[in-house]
Amino acid sequence: MPLKEFRTPVTNKPVLVGTQSGKDNIIFAIESSCDETAAAIVTNGREVISNIVASQIKTHIEFGGVVPEVAAREHLEAINLVIARAFETADIKADKITAFAATVGPGLVGSLLVGLNAGKALSIAYDKPFIGVNHLNAHVCANFLNTDLEPPFVALLISGGHTQIIEVKSYTEQNIIGETIDDAIGEAYDKVARLIGLPYPGGVNLDKLAQTGNPYAFKLPEAKLNSEYDFSFSGLKTASLQLIQKLKKESVDLPKADIAASFQENVSSLLLKKTKKAADNINAKTIVLAGGVAANSEIRKKFFALEKSGYKIYAPEMKYCTDNAAMIASSAYFLANTMDSLEIEVFSRM
Repeated sequence: MPLKEFRTPVTNKPVLVGTQSGKDNIIFAIESSCDETAAAIVTNGREVISNIVASQIKTHIEFGGVVPEVAAREHLEAINLVIARAFETADIKADKITAFAATVGPGLVGSLLVGLNAGKALSIAYDKPFIGVNHLNAHVCANFLNTDLEPPFVALLISGGHTQIIEVKSYTEQNIIGETIDDAIGEAYDKVARLIGLPYPGGVNLDKLAQTGNPYAFKLPEAKLNSEYDFSFSGLKTASLQLIQKLKKESVDLPKADIAASFQENVSSLLLKKTKKAADNINAKTIVLAGGVAANSEIRKKFFALEKSGYKIYAPEMKYCTDNAAMIASSAYFLANTMDSLEIEVFSRM
């Protein structure tokens, strides 16, 4: 079970963090890896006391996507207010906090620096340990929030930047056993959404439109790879482009709902097939979804249908699928790939 001794930055006092610490651990965490400025306070990695998120979606809509420089400036404007609201909502003073945590990466460098420096500053100001968190591990840990989930299990991490099948052997050990060799699934969703004229955020809008279309209207290809657990979505994106160009030549009205539904059927079926195969091959009966695309309606529907076959399926509440600080706090508590030096720097990619 996870347990680690951290040191306070000013007085160098030892502080135990983890399930075997012998007392409640209250973690204050900050997340700023992309376009949400977030702060949260979580007890023992599961009980969310406060979770404040300032979204930048309205700002980036006019650009059709996230502009890194704009995102960093928005974080600077929001960070102090978000931190203050997290304390106020939880009605907890800083001296009750066990440790401060922040996302170190991956993400946009300018955005990450805002949250990381804020977390370090709080750590020094209140003489509490600082814990750096890997954003990807934290998405998996979102499934621990308000649940009784325990390892081992297989996780499917699906987001705008990553698509991975992960074997979670324990709270502290997460091994990637399959991943995309090109586009992440969230990228593919956004690109196809743009091709059929849907506004940003593309993935969410494509999911809504797909629910009104025929998922079997068009047959889209599945990439053939040597690895049974890896993914490739670049060919699917190209095939979607060619289909849309062909349909535009043949008809004035583009069947957007049918294209969206057919794309979503292809993707959701592929994710299900490969993740289930991985779980079966390592004899895991628990599967969890993680990441922003885990909020997708069809993907959730297909995976939760596995419960009829004896699998146990977990997915975060919708508010914990997208970037948030509660998952960062949970990851810090369960010591999932954490870093504890005030000297650590942000990183943009794995």
